[in-house]
Amino acid sequence: MFLIREPGRGGMSYAFLAARVDGGHTHEVALKLLRPGIDTELDQARFRAERQILASLNHANIARLLDGGATDDGLPYLVIEHIDGTPINAYADEHGLGIRERVTLFRTVCRSTEYAHRNLVVHRDLKPSNIFVDRAGVVRLLNFGLAKMLEPGGYPGRAGSHTARRWMTPEYAAPEQIRGDAVTTLTDVYQLGAVLYELLAAGPPFADQGDSIHSLEEAVLQDEPESPQLASPDRSGDAPG
Repeated sequence: MFLIREPGRGGMSYAFLAARVDGGHTHEVALKLLRPGIDTELDQARFRAERQILASLNHANIARLLDGGATDDGLPYLVIEHIDGTPINAYADEHGLGIRERVTLFRTVCRSTEYAHRNLVVHRDLKPSNIFVDRAGVVRLLNFGLAKMLEPGGYPGRAGSHTARRWMTPEYAAPEQIRGDAVTTLTDVYQLGAVLYELLAAGPPFADQGDSIHSLEEAVLQDEPESPQLASPDRSGDAPG
């Protein structure tokens, strides 16, 4: 395997585009490594949990785990299917999709999330940048770095745990994430709603809170977002029947 470039980074990790030779064939993959300095026992455990979660999922709309292991320094790494695509909101805008087509894409996101829930996995970080549409127009769910395995019998609402860290993306976080309460499958349902809002309204539900995280969190906990019909660009004549 050899590195091609570093396409992006998240809060915990670097993601490199790499080439992997398998059975005489070379194909591109995503190589995910912990970022330097983010290598505590808790961080490594979170990374190993992502490997376990991805290994439990086999769905056409979820990026597949191909391999995993540890570096010479003992840090875990993941080799994941590389998705050559675009975040779902950018894809919809670039292709001039109307409401019906946007909702069709979103329904695929819902089905893949439902599949994860049936396998006792809560994603916890559903947002456009973790939902790609590839060059063939297929929706692919990415990045289970914040995902959590539910305890057996915990579906749909009783599982989840309180943690010292609040792992979340504030713009898409559910109220229970902001409060530090237990996370359940309903957390993903809330985030799905935020993704759909952005697909229809061209921005997250509480995009008008500026750069203040505190104001954003207060809005999520106390306010109702503006109707997406009022916040959306003009897509007249395109409403689904």
